[in-house]
Amino acid sequence: MALGKLQKVLISDSLDPCCREILQAGGLRVQEKPGLSKEELLREIRDCDGLIVRSATKVTADVLAAAERLQVVGRAGTGVDNVDVEAATRKGVLVMNTPTGNSLSAAELTCGMILCLARQIPQAAASMKEGKWDRKKYMGMELNGKTLGVLGLGRIGREVATRMQAFGMKTIGYDPIITPEASATFGVEQLPLEQIWPRCDFITVHTPLLPSTTGLLNDSTFAKCRRGVQVVNCARGGIVDEGALLRALRSGQCGGAALDVFTQEPPKDRDLVNHPNVICCPHLGASTQEAQSRCGKEIAMQIVDMATGKGLAGTVNGQALSKAFAPQTKPWITLARALGTVLRMVGKQAQGSVQVCTLGTPLREAESYLTPAVAAGMLAGGAQKEVTLVNALLLAQEAGLKVATTHGDVAPEPDGSTGLLQVSLQGTPHRAAGTVQGSTPVLREINGATFKQPAPLAGPILIYRAKASESSTLPVLTGLLGKAGVQLQSYHRSSTVAGEQWSVVGLSAPLSDLGELKPRVTEVFQLQL
Repeated sequence: MALGKLQKVLISDSLDPCCREILQAGGLRVQEKPGLSKEELLREIRDCDGLIVRSATKVTADVLAAAERLQVVGRAGTGVDNVDVEAATRKGVLVMNTPTGNSLSAAELTCGMILCLARQIPQAAASMKEGKWDRKKYMGMELNGKTLGVLGLGRIGREVATRMQAFGMKTIGYDPIITPEASATFGVEQLPLEQIWPRCDFITVHTPLLPSTTGLLNDSTFAKCRRGVQVVNCARGGIVDEGALLRALRSGQCGGAALDVFTQEPPKDRDLVNHPNVICCPHLGASTQEAQSRCGKEIAMQIVDMATGKGLAGTVNGQALSKAFAPQTKPWITLARALGTVLRMVGKQAQGSVQVCTLGTPLREAESYLTPAVAAGMLAGGAQKEVTLVNALLLAQEAGLKVATTHGDVAPEPDGSTGLLQVSLQGTPHRAAGTVQGSTPVLREINGATFKQPAPLAGPILIYRAKASESSTLPVLTGLLGKAGVQLQSYHRSSTVAGEQWSVVGLSAPLSDLGELKPRVTEVFQLQL
């Protein structure tokens, strides 16, 4: 992925005009074409570097395959279930979203749904429009003192919980990631799911749609609930099993449901929609002027920041890539990729198990971005079309390359204050180590041979191993450079190991023919870093 080379962005869903305006102000060409058919989208996406969608456009593997230049898919909203994230990752396409943009709007709709269930407001309003005056029919309940179960305690779940506490509701919940101590700070007691079901008067779900959350409320869990429980789903269709919900409504086990989302949208099976105890909306969770403006603005700013190299936010599948924009981490990522490439060349393989070791406190949190960078270096030049920090670990796994990482807080001198990165091919003597001096990645060691003066790893470089007693190697090399019109920019020689030394030569351009040099060296290779 050529970061900073974004030029053309397609907006394929309806978004606030501010999205287009921010992109254009950032120097990007924008095509705004909402409502495209799949065939039209396949044609339009071919020469686009970026794609911005809401939830209508389905970014499938076919769409990604047709997008020859695509670098980023921006989802103006939270969920990315309309994007094939795995296919995007495999292709090296970054997926980003705006996780905070519509949180308040979705939370407020959920609260409105709870109120509507408690007092049957939509049904009473519809009755009035029919000319009726059914005061006794629409007997409701107070929320004060009732128990609300919140399943998923992220941004939206916690906003719902704090708002409903104002109505006097007791809030309990479950989240596999948020700690009980954290949820207690916003008034939610965390319990196991088995303890939540029988305690709740209302249950609202705020999880992503994952295999583990699909059918979270089903026949079995409904049977464990308090009879007459009220259910709200403003998250994703499928979290509540729609068949089980209908059966629970018909039996009275579920007293009412409020749905903003469905497994199929719009729903073709109308039994749930038409049930008298069901309140439903056509997926309006993010449908406020404020949310649309906020999401459009946020996704546009994120893409402009990516295009200009300012930073990366909202990444779904490229957390490692977000570190690549920080000035202090860029040279370390370059170093890791270079060491991976050196290891592949000296080891003559891109399979097996690679051990990545970070040493020094400055690299304590570096695993997330250095591990994929080493993998990308190991795979560079192989069968894969393009290896990036987004897809490196996935492609490495498929190529039979295992990458493991360890860390130690103490780095040997003279790298104690900056850190040292070591990579090794397990089961072989092949290893390489390097550090960063200023902003320049440098090589410290190859296969036990150390460089007293570290060798810069930048631009075209030539690396060779030769007998220490072979004095003609350097003159032959300089003769080759003279014939080719290539300048020698740096030269570094390692210590002697088993009678041999490594040399790292910085060049102004790669050499096209190494024929005269090969008879005088044990091995030689060139890299473009």
